[in-house]
Amino acid sequence: MTHILTRRAWLTAIAGGTAAFAGPLRAALAAPIPITVYKDPGCGCCAVWVTHMKASGFTVMVNDGPMDPVHARFKIPAELQSCHLATASTYLIEGHVPADDVKRLLTEKPAGVVGLTIPGMPQSAPGMDVKPFQPYVVLSFNAQRKTSVFARHDKA
Repeated sequence: MTHILTRRAWLTAIAGGTAAFAGPLRAALAAPIPITVYKDPGCGCCAVWVTHMKASGFTVMVNDGPMDPVHARFKIPAELQSCHLATASTYLIEGHVPADDVKRLLTEKPAGVVGLTIPGMPQSAPGMDVKPFQPYVVLSFNAQRKTSVFARHDKA
């Protein structure tokens, strides 16, 4: 017996398969992204950055304490340091990196990159939020701590 798949049957089968796939995909995309933040307990801008990350879909675990031992543990040279450090998956996130840049890193997984940094404390980065907006650059870095431009933020 030969089965003929009509256009309507084919479209129905495709739609059913897509719906079956879309539900779990949508749930996975909406799942919170875990991130661990190391920060000085007295730093207010770090707390505001944590709030930014939570609002952007991250589940944040905060470890308060002195930062020198943290930077030494993760081998972050002084020229790449900021006021806090986070780990997301296998990546290091140093400073006020926007949540969208962290998500992009986790999605794209660029070869050789071990982390992102905004050295210092750019005044318009998340958590600082100084007006008027001042452009800043997010850098990626490799295991040797050599940097490349990952993202430019030229406007609010």
